[in-house]
Amino acid sequence: MELETQRLLVIPCTEKTVEIAVNQAYDNGPEISTYLTQLKEDPSLLYWGSWLVIRKADGIVIGDIGFKGKPDENKVVEIGYGLLENYWNSGYATESVGVLIQWAFRTSKVDKVVAETLRDNYGSIRVLEKSNMKQVSKTDTMINWEIEKSDLEV
Repeated sequence: MELETQRLLVIPCTEKTVEIAVNQAYDNGPEISTYLTQLKEDPSLLYWGSWLVIRKADGIVIGDIGFKGKPDENKVVEIGYGLLENYWNSGYATESVGVLIQWAFRTSKVDKVVAETLRDNYGSIRVLEKSNMKQVSKTDTMINWEIEKSDLEV
């Protein structure tokens, strides 16, 4: 399975698909390797962890995005993302977040997507705003966000 936007392919990480990232020496933190370990232990996590964000124009892995586990009993799932710094401020994060949220809502398993970001991470705040997520609470350091299925037509 792959999700497609005008400029991006977003594909779930598996042992096979992650070879694309390995061949490009892509390293954006431990999330992908942690997820692949969890996926081996619990194959039902497929699609509910890391996905690669690939620029269609040249096949370059520019980041990763995904969920922090399967939806809970209330049909809520948390999204997270990170792009390599060279690809910031180009709309790629907003594009990939949007397509993954839409995919989640098209499953029958998700009614709400949540996220959190540091209060001073202005780029991430802008991505979540552009993705129609709403601020629901703040702490001294964090902002919590959500979007409900009923907020979007999917």
